[in-house]
Amino acid sequence: MFEFLITTSKGLDALLLEEVASICPDVALKNKPGQVIFSGELVDAYKVCLWSRLANRVLVKLAEGEVNEAEDVYKITDQVNWPTQFAIKDTFMVDFNGTNQSINNTQFGGLKVKDAIVDQFSTFFDERPSVSKISPNIKIQARMWRSILGIYLDLSGQSLHQRNYRLKTGLAPVKEHLASAMLIRSGWTKNTAAPLLDPMCGAGTIAIEGAMIAANMAPGLKRTSWGFDSWKVHDAELWQNLSLEAEQQRVEPECKITASDIDGAVLSIAKENARTAGVDQYIQFIQQNACELKSEENSVGYLVSNPPYGERLSEVQQLTPIFQKWGTWLKLEYKNWFVSLLTSDRSLLREMKLTAKKEYKLMNGKLDCLLVNFELDEKNCQIREIKPLTNDFINRFSKNLQKANKWLKNQNTNCYRIYDADLPEYNVAIDHYPGHLVVQEYSAPKDVPEHKAKRRINEVMQSLAQVTGLPSDKIILKVREQQKGKNQYQRVSERKERLEVFENGAKLLVNLHDYLDTGLFLDHRITRQLVQQKAKSKDVLNLFAYTGSVSVHAALGGAKSVTTVDMSNTYIDWAKDNFICNHLKGAYEFIQADCLTWLKRNRSQYDLMFIDPPSFSNSKRMEDTWDVQRDHVALLTDAVSCLNAKGEIIFSNNLRQFKLDEVAIQALGLSIKNISKQTLPEDFQRNPKIHHCWLFTKE
Repeated sequence: MFEFLITTSKGLDALLLEEVASICPDVALKNKPGQVIFSGELVDAYKVCLWSRLANRVLVKLAEGEVNEAEDVYKITDQVNWPTQFAIKDTFMVDFNGTNQSINNTQFGGLKVKDAIVDQFSTFFDERPSVSKISPNIKIQARMWRSILGIYLDLSGQSLHQRNYRLKTGLAPVKEHLASAMLIRSGWTKNTAAPLLDPMCGAGTIAIEGAMIAANMAPGLKRTSWGFDSWKVHDAELWQNLSLEAEQQRVEPECKITASDIDGAVLSIAKENARTAGVDQYIQFIQQNACELKSEENSVGYLVSNPPYGERLSEVQQLTPIFQKWGTWLKLEYKNWFVSLLTSDRSLLREMKLTAKKEYKLMNGKLDCLLVNFELDEKNCQIREIKPLTNDFINRFSKNLQKANKWLKNQNTNCYRIYDADLPEYNVAIDHYPGHLVVQEYSAPKDVPEHKAKRRINEVMQSLAQVTGLPSDKIILKVREQQKGKNQYQRVSERKERLEVFENGAKLLVNLHDYLDTGLFLDHRITRQLVQQKAKSKDVLNLFAYTGSVSVHAALGGAKSVTTVDMSNTYIDWAKDNFICNHLKGAYEFIQADCLTWLKRNRSQYDLMFIDPPSFSNSKRMEDTWDVQRDHVALLTDAVSCLNAKGEIIFSNNLRQFKLDEVAIQALGLSIKNISKQTLPEDFQRNPKIHHCWLFTKE
């Protein structure tokens, strides 16, 4: 008689208990969160390995004891006669789970278990087995629960959810055992003669698991290796007989199973996986938009799916109209059907305007999810009118839009700010670019719950679509937190799409998707115009140039020469493209370098400088860290040495608490004029500290 521990994912333990009871009806079962425990014979463990659709691992207990000090781990492990469990030629690994006051580090605990095992072999044979973390013959699990430590041998090897048919996956795949749990929770497994449909099938896992259930195929039959293969207690003949018996129990499914997806490439993956699983003949594959997929006449079945739910809020916003449309389609086409949908974002399913019958908490990998069951009865199939949103944000945004339209008549730009956290509960900034809105969500305060902040931003995105009429893919959402140094410029996407905008006679390229910032700081619109006005016939230096928009304005203003310096090759190339966009040719130099080092070594002289350094930087390309408050005097000291007589420096930064060292700056022979207010555009009046700006003149 052995004691076995069967593990599964969070939320599936009750289902696992029922399943093991059906596989092993003659054993007494106990369950804990994520576990089922029973005493039985080897045949019982083999049956679970073969037939469980919900388990992750089947473990057999070898020893157990109380741990009051670290050495107890060694003593408990040493209770096992390890040479009777596996051979010295076999490799093994130890996985230690849990801690207590004596063992507060799992690596240390695992080391104690390993030492006990190898010491025993060394004592008996003067030789020790090797440890391997890659494909070991034997896997040992040490599981600590409070003061009790259990030593187990893993009979399953790889997790049982790995059926060895899913060679490829799509995006956000559902694990095999979770797919089976979804089918059980949907109610379909009690009525397997009914049609089964997954209209967003991805890699086909739900349909494949459904076909295996309908065909009574043991999920363990496709496995080629097991944790018990090198276990000396393993009964190969018994296992072989059980496997042959399982193969003979396969039947022809009575139901129709359909797997559909809008993506043909993903559907090809699903077909290949189904062929590998040996169930492709039981599944009909259709390439179709779920919002256009018709049901067969007079059929009532089960729709079970893992639809996309988006990891980013911008993705959620784009999915919202799809779920609204899909909900209406289901009401029209799938009356009386049973629908079960997995999601990590319950708000998306609410867009379908369906009343849930039951909800179950599940884990898809490390992602907390809900399986939501709907019954498309007469009440649920009523088409509800989607009423326009009304809220304080819509009112304020609409007023700001009207106000912007008035002052824009005197401006020469098509990119500007409309809203900047005017209402604290709607903590976003919204910028207009031609045909687009860029929404930057400021990081919510720690005392605001995540779900509440997420609901508010979803409300903002829906409101913007309603007020402006822009499609959701033209409203781009970004999350802005306090950034240091160049972090604000880091890539967040890979779309590489540029949009041409105009400002005061300049054409400039922006990228609305790939970076947190777009390539154009809108708050410096007046500053750039000032540079343009001052640049005529002057040698101009643009330091920390970013994408070179200031350089473009200087060149358009008739500068004698323009030198553009930035540490990033990407932004230097972007600056060059901005010059090409404006058909600018002349004495224009582009330099990729650490601006601080370059300035110290530079021997050229300039009449006008624009210097807009980051607040902080610790880039590996720099020789040292940079702090604008600490280092601005040293920077300006180097700049003055490169400034012609009567030359001017426009110095700016966006550190809110920045204090200019006026005494030190005046000692450099510079007069000081604070032009922060003068350079603050109309659309940034709500945020007067968005930048500080001074005009220094060499006396």
